[in-house]
Amino acid sequence: MEPLSYSELREQVVQAAQRLAQTGVLSRSGHGNMSVRLPGKDLMLITSTSHIAHLLPEQLVAVTFDGEVVEGELDPVTREIIGMHACVYRERQDVHAVIHTHSPRVTSFALANQPLPCVYEAFLRFGIVEDIPVADWAPRGSQESITNIVAQLRAHPLVPAVLLGNHGLLSFSRDILAAAQLIVIMEEAAEMTLDARSIGGEKPFPADALERERQHMQRFGSLS
Repeated sequence: MEPLSYSELREQVVQAAQRLAQTGVLSRSGHGNMSVRLPGKDLMLITSTSHIAHLLPEQLVAVTFDGEVVEGELDPVTREIIGMHACVYRERQDVHAVIHTHSPRVTSFALANQPLPCVYEAFLRFGIVEDIPVADWAPRGSQESITNIVAQLRAHPLVPAVLLGNHGLLSFSRDILAAAQLIVIMEEAAEMTLDARSIGGEKPFPADALERERQHMQRFGSLS
């Protein structure tokens, strides 16, 4: 498959932002940032605004992983978080999109510094078999915050997301639409888990749940 062009990538990021807004998983402020890896290069397109509910294609800027602007203009707020996105791309070569939001229910777990438990079946369909971990808090965009994120990426090499202690979450995947859908699923999971705790608490999956789920999906051709 041919890689998407710059314009196609921009449009896909806008579609993902619209998906997040339409499903109600953004915070009331609409705050967030999104990026996509540019194929074959240590470059990414990253949103130049921190309010993504009404994102436009021209609000994406091309930057290097080290923060050098290649095309467009960045405000200081966006400059702060380039390292947060770049560290995921450097650690995970299979990741081509990163999204940061303050999705309310998931962020509740981040504020409590509690992992988001893997107890919702939709997680299995994303291949998630462990809790979403929490990176310790540090000032936004600081080297300490990046170090804390990387520590969780290395400790949990298969998870597609990390909660940011006292802050929000990072979701990452093969493309921006998949990363957005994961946030939708995580917000559902967080909301339902909190509800479950009011009636006795969530229960874990059986140890073989992922394999059974995969076999079932394979049977119906829904496993890609």
